[in-house]
Amino acid sequence: MARPIWTGAITFGLVSVPVAMYSATHEHDVGFHQFEKGTADRIRYRRVNERTGKEVDFDDIVKGADVGGGDYVMLDQDELDSVAPGRSRSLDIHRFVELAEIDPLYYQKTYWLGPGSEETAKVYGLLRDAMADTGRAAIGTLVMRGKEYLTTIRADGTLLVLQTMFFADEVRDPKDQLDELPRRNTAKPAEMHMAQQLIDSMSGPWKPADFRDTYTDRVNKLIKAKHKGKEIKTADPAPDPTAASDLFEVLRRSVEAASKRRTTTAAAAAGKAKPAPARKAKPATAKADLKDLSKTDLVKLARDLDVPGRSKLARPDLEKAVRKAQRKAA
Repeated sequence: MARPIWTGAITFGLVSVPVAMYSATHEHDVGFHQFEKGTADRIRYRRVNERTGKEVDFDDIVKGADVGGGDYVMLDQDELDSVAPGRSRSLDIHRFVELAEIDPLYYQKTYWLGPGSEETAKVYGLLRDAMADTGRAAIGTLVMRGKEYLTTIRADGTLLVLQTMFFADEVRDPKDQLDELPRRNTAKPAEMHMAQQLIDSMSGPWKPADFRDTYTDRVNKLIKAKHKGKEIKTADPAPDPTAASDLFEVLRRSVEAASKRRTTTAAAAAGKAKPAPARKAKPATAKADLKDLSKTDLVKLARDLDVPGRSKLARPDLEKAVRKAQRKAA
């Protein structure tokens, strides 16, 4: 059983919900040690007093803030915790928002939030179910490991999910990072149409299990091959950039290749699956319940209806725009 990495309470209004936080993800990592090149000598890092040259225990280390003139203000962890909201044990909710309004650019890392105890499970479940029914996410802040985090909390099945986020001033302005921002509407209509066809032919449902970290797999194979003295197979180089003069032809061939792959995959799947009862297909512009459509299909429908600014709209606004366009088309 994993130990929680943080325990505290979600507070909104006068309600306090004890929770325990657990890491929901882990990254692939190939374990390497460092050696001096040409030797078997390990490289190690130590915390050393620069004046005495002696190693210092971690518990004897405090933090010092540079205040200028060679002077430092020394702070230990207890002093830092003393100014944290709720002494680092409070996750304060400031606002509830539509989940679709949050730009994924702001997300950092995902955590599971479990009930703090069996006695508080009812209050936990009330918050979870109320958020699920309203379709909203909670925006809050907490202090953890000496840092304040902006967070979003949402309902996911039987659990609450917390995602740490970047503050607005931590997100860089692309104008400050790129020498020149790309211009819009420079493609020819035929090229745009072909690019949209390629996107459609490569579209499908989001299935996380379909994707795998193949680079880590190749690194592990490299280690095994070198250990056994076998020949190392190198990866193919990156493709050359597509020239503007070749764009339409490259797009056309890409559409053909994607369509063939899709047909082959569908045929293979059909051979394994039991035949499903025939259903009458609904036209793309049918006034069906738009909430049943995936975001990809909704965007495609918006494109068919020539909804302006569709790529920038949040899902609720996109649904409204599509309904309006459907009524206008009728």
